[in-house]
Amino acid sequence: MFRHDHDPPDERAEADLSRLFAQYREALPDPEPSADFTPRLWQKIEVRQSTNRQVKRLAQGFVTAAAAVSLLIGVFLALPQNRVSSFYAHTYLEILAADQGPGDPEDVEIVRTEQVVHETSR
Repeated sequence: MFRHDHDPPDERAEADLSRLFAQYREALPDPEPSADFTPRLWQKIEVRQSTNRQVKRLAQGFVTAAAAVSLLIGVFLALPQNRVSSFYAHTYLEILAADQGPGDPEDVEIVRTEQVVHETSR
């Protein structure tokens, strides 16, 4: 069913792999160690860290500003608004009723007309 004997590694594939590694070493040679290798390495690391710190500080500033704006909007909305016009405070019918006085002759005519129609239909 299953074969458990192991075939020896293919010599041709091994040679191809060795050739590939040799080309890789030629393309990317090891840097020559010098006296300023470590200081230059730390300088590169510090430049990246300072950039990360600047981005972090900028992001924290944006978060703080967003929180302050949200707080101001919340306080503004929580304050009572005394300057509401009657247009928004009353319904359309309430405004019409306030516009017409209680002794308006048009109201009397409407009532009389309704009464006459109601009395004649009996």
